[in-house]
Amino acid sequence: MYQNIREQIAAHRSIRQYLPDPVAEDTLREILEAGTCASNTGNMQVYSMVVTRDESLRKQLWEVHFRQNMVLQAPVLITFCADVHRFSRWCEARNTQPAYHNLLWFCNASTDAVLASQNVALAAESFGLGVCYLGTAVYNAGRIIDILQLPEGVIPVTAMVMGYPDEQPPLTGRLPAEAVIHAETYHEYSNEQLDCLYAGLEAGEQTKKLLEINKKETLAQVFVERRYTRKDNEAASESYLKAMQRQNFI
Repeated sequence: MYQNIREQIAAHRSIRQYLPDPVAEDTLREILEAGTCASNTGNMQVYSMVVTRDESLRKQLWEVHFRQNMVLQAPVLITFCADVHRFSRWCEARNTQPAYHNLLWFCNASTDAVLASQNVALAAESFGLGVCYLGTAVYNAGRIIDILQLPEGVIPVTAMVMGYPDEQPPLTGRLPAEAVIHAETYHEYSNEQLDCLYAGLEAGEQTKKLLEINKKETLAQVFVERRYTRKDNEAASESYLKAMQRQNFI
């Protein structure tokens, strides 16, 4: 049993091209229910999954998600949100005053949402569906709040497109386990260790293509100077902080 699960996990790849075939209602329901089985803070489930299939709404979200065509191609788009709104309303209805509109519970609720999303991804892939996470959910959180009509105490954390794959891309390289596993306490890396840990990624064919396309000497330069620049990072951070303030998390 574990071997099958391990093989499924190891075969994960992000799918960015989809067939127009819809996902059956009962299949989608089972996948979403798998999300609700994830570990969560205090068994409070302070998260929500907003499932968008309506074409006009997906068109609006396509604009927000940097016009990535997979948002229009995939029949299902799920926005995973930190959500203290529902739990707070329940508390108030039970004659007690909650205090969850703060940074601590943003962190707790974000963790809950991401854990649920991973269960959803695994369940979807077990049905032969493909998925791709959309980090752009935090870049334009304010606009997503408007489109999805998210109340105070609810904020996007991540999003995912889902559907039947129309491609079979190669597996993306990963760092060796030693790069992210620390025994007992955190151990700082020497330059020699970093060289060894990143050697596989730096020598890969995908990296060679990236260097050629971006006209850069190293993979690190692609990340820092092309993909995630200081200017973009700071602008997105400011935008997300405003969304957190608007939703009364800070």
